Amino acid sequence: MRLTSISLLAGTALVALPVAAQAETVIGVSIPAATHGWTGGLNFHAQETVERLDEAHDDISFVLTTASDPSAQVNDIEDMIATRDIDALVVLPFESEPLTGPVQAVAEEGIWVTVVDRGLAQEGIEDLYVAGDNEAFGRVAGEFFVDRMPDGGNIVALRGIPTTIDNERVEAFEAAIEGSGIEIVGMEHGNWNRDDSFEVMQDFLSRHDSIDAVWASDDDMAMGALEAIAQADREDDMWVLGGAGMKEMIERLIEGDTEMVPANVTYPPSMISSAIELTVLRYTSPAPMAGSFIIASVLVTEDNAEEFYFPDSPF
Repeated sequence: MRLTSISLLAGTALVALPVAAQAETVIGVSIPAATHGWTGGLNFHAQETVERLDEAHDDISFVLTTASDPSAQVNDIEDMIATRDIDALVVLPFESEPLTGPVQAVAEEGIWVTVVDRGLAQEGIEDLYVAGDNEAFGRVAGEFFVDRMPDGGNIVALRGIPTTIDNERVEAFEAAIEGSGIEIVGMEHGNWNRDDSFEVMQDFLSRHDSIDAVWASDDDMAMGALEAIAQADREDDMWVLGGAGMKEMIERLIEGDTEMVPANVTYPPSMISSAIELTVLRYTSPAPMAGSFIIASVLVTEDNAEEFYFPDSPF
């Protein structure tokens, strides 16, 4: 039986497998560690995909790394080039700005670059870009607020980590609610993290007596906000819209528990599988792979929640 050539570097939490002699094509995959639910799902789908594709292709091997911060991710990528001589890099940047220079250096080496989800701070570096539709993510959320709050009102917003996708989501959301009478009385970075968002929401609650709703541009942040609202005993005052399709959120919609969580907006972590698959096709198919592959964001309600429920997923 052929020894697998998947390997994991830089302190990853996933299982390292034995490494065979270097195959003809080596694809590096660099993603953030599972610091919150969405990246937990990302790690799950990345591992499953590289194992499946490694079995399917004798002439392709993978190097999969997870990083807990931007510096660690830069080190992982440099190590891939120095020790594994990668032919292609699939990278979901931990943050946009710190990874732009290092990924540009990879591209200048003639290595194929696929960027996933969090775009780089400079356009045109990558050969392929795979992401959810972040503008639609913000727009769909904003349109839901306008429909649900026809008379306007006060809301607070939880942003993610400072990245290009965070900017796209927020700008689209703000454009969607413009002129509606909905006022954002507070907006802070919750860093796509439940604990950080809990603290931010506690601060919002202490500073604002009138909050009608909360937009959390990620379900982990929504969960943190919900906990802060519950502890403050203000659940009758407001509702929360998150996003990304976390299993717990979809379950609430299926069960009809929609007073506090009336809807959700999709942004699947399985997009990493699409990115890896398309990068492999660069070497196994004559079809052109360069460009952008954008996955739609749609509104999930009680009526269609069953379509977006995946019980075996960790997210």
